[in-house]
Amino acid sequence: MAYLSDIEIAQSVKMRPITEIAQTAGIPDDYLEPYGKYKAKIDLSVFEQMQKPDGKLILVTAITPTPAGEGKTTTTIGLADGLRRIGKNTMVALREPSLGPVFGVKGGAAGGGWAQVVPMEDINLHFTGDFHAIGAANNLLAAMLDNHIYQGNQLNIDPRRITWKRCVDMNDRQLRFVTDGLGGRVNGVPREDGYDITVASEIMAVFCLATSLRDLKERLSRIIVAYTYDEKPVTAGDLGAVGAMAALLKDAIKPNLVQTLEGTPALVHGGPFANIAHGCNSVLATRMAMKLSDYAVTEAGFGADLGAEKFLDIKCRTAGLTPSAVVIVATIRALKMHGGLPKTELSQENLAALEAGLPNLLRHVSNIKNVYKLPGVVAVNRFPTDTDAEVALIIEKCRELGVNVVLSDVWAKGGEGGIELAREVVRLCEEETGDFTYSYTLDGSIEDKIEAVVKKVYGGVGISVLPAAKKQIAQLTALGFDHCPVCIAKTQYSFSDDMTKLGAPENFTVTVKNVKVSAGAGFVVVLTGDIMTMPGLPKVPAATKIDVDDNGVISGLF
Repeated sequence: MAYLSDIEIAQSVKMRPITEIAQTAGIPDDYLEPYGKYKAKIDLSVFEQMQKPDGKLILVTAITPTPAGEGKTTTTIGLADGLRRIGKNTMVALREPSLGPVFGVKGGAAGGGWAQVVPMEDINLHFTGDFHAIGAANNLLAAMLDNHIYQGNQLNIDPRRITWKRCVDMNDRQLRFVTDGLGGRVNGVPREDGYDITVASEIMAVFCLATSLRDLKERLSRIIVAYTYDEKPVTAGDLGAVGAMAALLKDAIKPNLVQTLEGTPALVHGGPFANIAHGCNSVLATRMAMKLSDYAVTEAGFGADLGAEKFLDIKCRTAGLTPSAVVIVATIRALKMHGGLPKTELSQENLAALEAGLPNLLRHVSNIKNVYKLPGVVAVNRFPTDTDAEVALIIEKCRELGVNVVLSDVWAKGGEGGIELAREVVRLCEEETGDFTYSYTLDGSIEDKIEAVVKKVYGGVGISVLPAAKKQIAQLTALGFDHCPVCIAKTQYSFSDDMTKLGAPENFTVTVKNVKVSAGAGFVVVLTGDIMTMPGLPKVPAATKIDVDDNGVISGLF
């Protein structure tokens, strides 16, 4: 059989009408708002109608990513399909893809092979317009802020201390630092400004952590956009922007219902990056999946040091969630890269390179088991080039930590390839009880929390806080934000803040460059290393390969 790309596989499968998927999920028609034949939003009032106890929450995370690929989203979807194949009432909850990676390097985020959510073209391109609504709310707030200053500045805002940026959902390095308001008095007040990518906006974080429309408005009102000349914070509530922002978001906040290739109901909603934001789909989608199913399978972005840490320390703490089991996804190819093997040699058996790279997986596994005290299983995405000896080595090393390893073949076989993993997940949920613990408490200082994550989760020896960050921490502490969780922005390619340190580096410190508060989201953002909140496009963007034919059929998304 000729090789099919992900988009060709997705286009080869006949989708079921979204009304049928809603029936499968037990969603009455009255709460379904179709967006065409194959997408719909679910009204939040469905929560009031569902009497069923919450289902089990399964978190899928992964090793530190490499160019060899890990397949976390693919595994998440394949596991959900596998659970349904063994008779379990299951839903999957995923993030919406950002247009930045779709047109940049990474590609879309709808899974791969025979484990995908569909319609994948729609999901990767605009979808139901949620991100546009988030961007519009963000930029409305920016416009009202600058207009307030232009119209007389009653709030005494210091234009040099504006913290709110505009945003666009595109990798556009040209917009990182701009000067605007030029061209004379009628064109505004000149000042230095900048853009973030939409998925790094605090509006995205607020959107994903809100538990209702009322909670969304309360969170929006707390967003700090600037400081006055006498260093008092100015909020979106002070500017009178909250009602209009909430009006832009009133439909977007409803979770989106789609389906996997095998007809498993899937909620795809919200999408903060995990390297620069908290990396999880919306609380509302996760809670809805738990309310509508017995097994809700969700994922967190990048490796477990980023996505899972933020899922557990921020999202679970904020929303009162407790996972029943955690899946850590790995590939033998990626682990050999962590062991120093070049990408060109990954198809050859190399036990020495695999053993050298295994500490990366083992540190992630140990964190889930020993730091967060949750039951876990390692899912190895098997490639045809993986040898029995390499598989046996991973099984042996994980067994020493008391964690099982399951081979997963969901990319090639869909749900059938995830049955063994599904059975192990059910066993963990039924036979093992965790003692879920956060990696830090909220009563320590901001520095204490950062240091706890660096030492316990990353495996470092401590932190180095630059003078500018020390001043910011002192100010946030004086304002009472030291009780918040921390959201650490860090490279996804290493446990450290240096992307070149692969595997499981030791004896490193993490440099804290900037610290700011996301008061609406309820966490303190910590910027480390060279992390940027507006990515750039690569030399050859993925966008150059995307096209649409005369019949409107899209190609080249993968």
